[in-house]
Amino acid sequence: MVDLLFTEKVRKYGYLIAEGGPPALSGLYDLTAHRLVRLAVTITRNQHDAEDAVQSALVSIVSRPLILAKADNPWHYLLRMVRNESLVVLRKKRRWTLGMGLSDLLTSTSVDEVEQAETHRAVWLALRSLPTDQREVVVLKIWEGLTFQEIADVLDCTLPTAASRYRYALQKLTTKLRVFGSEACHDT
Repeated sequence: MVDLLFTEKVRKYGYLIAEGGPPALSGLYDLTAHRLVRLAVTITRNQHDAEDAVQSALVSIVSRPLILAKADNPWHYLLRMVRNESLVVLRKKRRWTLGMGLSDLLTSTSVDEVEQAETHRAVWLALRSLPTDQREVVVLKIWEGLTFQEIADVLDCTLPTAASRYRYALQKLTTKLRVFGSEACHDT
């Protein structure tokens, strides 16, 4: 279950933005941006597009911050906004681009060991190979710690659908990462 303190911080920033306007947005950005970009990257498959989607969602908050503040669950509401903006970015990009190249999903990390960096890359490459609906569920479950009911609410699907997407995603990831593990063993 999502940390209630975190959810209440998101709500508080909604009220602060309503009171103080755009300058108060920086607190919400600092609190949520890394997590929101991570979700958006799973949808857009591109760091820059993901950042654009997050920026669009946050700009929307500035124009109507009380919607965020008064939402039943402001964090889920913000996740849904970013998801929707990510889908808009994808639709626009597909409309204007014939061949969409995939950029590297790796975000800057402080990983020092080569083995950890390779594992990180393998996980992201395996995750990137999943269908979008399965990637979203994995990110929301593993990194955001949402329950399947919360995931179903954010993605506007049924609880069984969210759970089955997660199960299928884990099966595929397990297969792909076993291949990576066996290749790593042969390289040594």
